[in-house]
Parts: sequence; structure tokens; C-alpha cells
Amino acid sequence: MANTEKVVRQSVSIPERIAQRVRGLAKAQRKSANRVLVDLIETGLESKETEKARFFELAGRLGDSDDPREKEKLKEELARMTFGE
Repeated sequence: MANTEKVVRQSVSIPERIAQRVRGLAKAQRKSANRVLVDLIETGLESKETEKARFFELAGRLGDSDDPREKEKLKEELARMTFGE
């Protein structure tokens, strides 16, 4: 089955240290560096979408909770997601 998705050519400049890592992954996976970059970008986008969904799920639980201890734990987890450790 042929891929019918429209492909857009995009030029991106990346630091040499990242380019080396991409080339290493490409060689190890027997893929082109371009394919590795696309895979990494898709994984990153999916990760961001998952993180956003998790954030809203926690925020919803926070709003629905009547337990002060659970609320505090949820607030801490939301703060970690937002501001890091």
C-alpha cells in the first residue's frame, strides 16, 4: 500500500552533536538520517500530546476531589509537570 500522505520539504539546522547522534541512530537502525529525524519528531509530538492529556486528567481529578491529601498530591504532581523537579 502506497503512502498517500503529502510530504513537505523542510530545512532544519541542528547542532553538530545532535547531528552525530542522529547519524549514529540511522546507521544502527539501517535507516536514513531523514527517516530517523522524522521518527524522533513524531515521537516527540506524541509525547507532548500524551503529557497534555495527562495534565488535563490530573487537573480534572483535582477539581473533582474532596480529599485534602489527594488534592495536595495532585497539586504537587501538576507543579512537577509544569515546573520540573
